[in-house]
Amino acid sequence: MDRHTEPHRSAIYATTLVAFLAIAGIAVVDPILPAIGTAIGVTAWQVELLFTAYIAVMAVGMIPATLASGRFGFKPVLVTGVSVVGLAAIAASFSNDIVQLSVLRGVWGLGNAMFFATAMVVLVNLANDREWVVGLFETALGLGFAVGPLIGGLLGEVSWRLPFFVCGMFMVFALLVAARRLREPTHRQPPVRLGQIFATYRRPAFLILCVVTAAYNFVFFVVLGYTPLFLGLDVIPLGLAFTGWGLGLAAGILLIGHRLAHRIGAVQTVGVALVGLLACMALFATSTSTAESLVVLVLAGLCMGLANANLTDLALGLGSADRRVATGAFNLVRWGAAAPAPILSGKLAEHSLALPFWVGFGVLAVGLLVYLAFAHLMAAGYGERLRWSRGNQAARQAEHAPEEPVGEAY
Repeated sequence: MDRHTEPHRSAIYATTLVAFLAIAGIAVVDPILPAIGTAIGVTAWQVELLFTAYIAVMAVGMIPATLASGRFGFKPVLVTGVSVVGLAAIAASFSNDIVQLSVLRGVWGLGNAMFFATAMVVLVNLANDREWVVGLFETALGLGFAVGPLIGGLLGEVSWRLPFFVCGMFMVFALLVAARRLREPTHRQPPVRLGQIFATYRRPAFLILCVVTAAYNFVFFVVLGYTPLFLGLDVIPLGLAFTGWGLGLAAGILLIGHRLAHRIGAVQTVGVALVGLLACMALFATSTSTAESLVVLVLAGLCMGLANANLTDLALGLGSADRRVATGAFNLVRWGAAAPAPILSGKLAEHSLALPFWVGFGVLAVGLLVYLAFAHLMAAGYGERLRWSRGNQAARQAEHAPEEPVGEAY
């Protein structure tokens, strides 16, 4: 399809730009975590509150954000979310203790919940070519995860406060773009009811997916939240290290994830990602050098990209037919399971630097066992067949849900 036939191109590009800035804002904190801990004199588990507060509020905020989008429209909720993120980031740059920072990161998470509960639905409803717009959104997410740590590292060398302030200014710019360019989808959808979201968990295949995703996302934020402290690098090298992780993640999402799913199926691709990430956790725990840990970090990013490229597609295919309901239920589990990981890692590290990775290994191993036992249910619901379960007669040919990575970005 000719891109010039898209009547809402400016609104689509504006929403994509905001997505890029929002993801970069999440990742910008990684390189400055040790610097924050040193500057304000807190322990590892206390500095991890910056991640846990953010994730926990975002998890809880997804539900009211989804309900609000049905009641007030997508654009008002999205613009409000961008505004909240900008104000929280700027205020965080002036904070003086870990309590203030953690509260503001929680507010930041609430703003991002408003954005991610609405952005992809807006894009899909505005575009004529869904494949193009989904690819555009995925590109923004991958680049955001790659660029965010680099920005954090470079600016954090000057002061740990500067990345927060600059991120806030980016979001102010994004707000101006969003307010002018964003458009409400033409077809107004009915409000979402809370009961619809929780009823989605009654679907066995969707529930299994949620259990597997909960284990995976716990490990995701062990890596994202704890590894900056584990590596013991200065700000700029740490920023470069997580830029490498982000590039691995982007490659997994943009270059490999969907291609592999087209060959072996989305369910089996997630299985490959889980096995690879489990190996990475063991390698982290037994690493004997910084160089080895850096290689494992990039490999972990690649495995996470494979998973992220397919988990939300599976949620949309196995959950409610209403995408808002499916993503609301899925993101509640996804972010809720991730919230304890950073602060728990900080506490475990007081006993052993490798212990957070071994705990993550154990959690992911449980998720992998659940996957192996019940993957046939997910495959059947999604219209795929498992190579190790060719006799599964429940699998059927089905039209897959469009690739919509809502909540794919962290």
